Amino acid sequence: MLIPVRTRRQIPKAGPSAAMLSVSLLLAGCASMAGLHTRARLDDPQALAVSHSLSGVTLSEAAWPQQVWWTDYGDAQLDRLIDQALRDQPHLRIAEARVRAAESMAGIAGAALDPQVNGGFHSTRQRFSEHGTVAPPVAGTWQTVNDASLGVTYELDFWGKNRAAVDAALDRTHAAEVDLQAARLMLVTSLVRTYLRLDAAYARRDLAQATLAQRQQTLQLTRKRVAAQLDSQLELTQAEAALPAARGQIASANEAIALLGNQIAALRGEGPDGGLAIQRPRLAPLGPVALPSQLPVALIGRRPDVVAQRWRVEAAGQEIKVAKARFYPNISLNAFVGVQRLGFDDFLSAGSRVLGVGPALSLPIFDGGLLRGHLALRQSDYDATVEGYNATVLAAVHDVVDQLVAMRWLDQQQQEQQQALGLARHARELATARYRAGLASYLQVLTAEGQVLGQQQLVIASEARQRELCLNLVRALGGGEIPIAPDQGKIQRSAHHESP
Repeated sequence: MLIPVRTRRQIPKAGPSAAMLSVSLLLAGCASMAGLHTRARLDDPQALAVSHSLSGVTLSEAAWPQQVWWTDYGDAQLDRLIDQALRDQPHLRIAEARVRAAESMAGIAGAALDPQVNGGFHSTRQRFSEHGTVAPPVAGTWQTVNDASLGVTYELDFWGKNRAAVDAALDRTHAAEVDLQAARLMLVTSLVRTYLRLDAAYARRDLAQATLAQRQQTLQLTRKRVAAQLDSQLELTQAEAALPAARGQIASANEAIALLGNQIAALRGEGPDGGLAIQRPRLAPLGPVALPSQLPVALIGRRPDVVAQRWRVEAAGQEIKVAKARFYPNISLNAFVGVQRLGFDDFLSAGSRVLGVGPALSLPIFDGGLLRGHLALRQSDYDATVEGYNATVLAAVHDVVDQLVAMRWLDQQQQEQQQALGLARHARELATARYRAGLASYLQVLTAEGQVLGQQQLVIASEARQRELCLNLVRALGGGEIPIAPDQGKIQRSAHHESP
């Protein structure tokens, strides 16, 4: 589900009327910012060396995950589970509420760009002092003072303080929207990972059931050999003891299936009974693994955590502009119109009118270092945000390479496991044949069977890990295109917030 891109409000810039202010005031404002500047710089992702780590990996422009990448598993039940989770999971609704809160903050910041109109009415019954400033005949009498007015205030944003505040709020709104995408990706990958483990649990149960069936056949053979006085009660007891262990493996697999179904129900946002209706997964075979040919540069526009951090860098840069603008004079236009009258007689007549209009100017002269402290705080926040972005990009690139390294070595492990499984099966066949012919003991059969069982469990575990590594690669690549991503060049330009 794509989130609509919010664009910044088009705000007209102040005209040359700003030149009306005194040059000395400008110099005073600039001088007070002397020595304050940012220190962090955005690292270039292209400088991260990855060519050797990606050698031997198939690269393709089409290798980026699709927006609904989970449909590649070809499991209709999985698709339904994810659709329900994206609709009903409470944690997603929390992220959505944060987006709405960020949008509200942007609306609050945007209100400063428009004129503020306020109306009021006051009616006070009071006694005027006989010795005060009010002359007779009002002095010493009770009167009702009525005042109705309509006031208009408009701040002239010469220095871009309000525009920068709006831009910062919109950037943080974009970050919240991308955080929502990150929450969706985390939810979907968690559900898919649990679903993959559910599939592996069913495979382990199949293996345990096959092992039980095989041990039952061996028990029947042992009973025949005991009846023929070819084996003793010792071999029979060993064959009988092997059955509870196999049934215990089946019970363990059933426990895992039930718990994983419960976890899926929780991820879907429903009660435990929802997990009882989940059928066995029907996953399509894994396809070949390929990587996008634009790593690592394009990765910074794909991963939600990286994109959100980029928006926070931009917001921190705008907040520095707000802090700098506070050093300069604040100019606004004020006007009011209303009526004032003692009593209600002729309250709305022309003679009761009051009018006023004029500019207002405030200039920080001495604040004990308050403005410098605010600016230094914003600059340090910017430095921390930039370094957080750099660390996030570095971790993202390593995340991708980690999955590839694990896949590469897992492929070799699987080849060795398949060879070991083949040899173990052959050894079991030889041991069983020798046991039938009376040339081997049941202990040799049981040992060979245990080796086959162990290798089969390793194969199931490695196949499950292979699927999880492919899932981790999808997550590392961002899980789909992020519809909101700031221009990298723009952020590079905003990284230079040096004082004049």
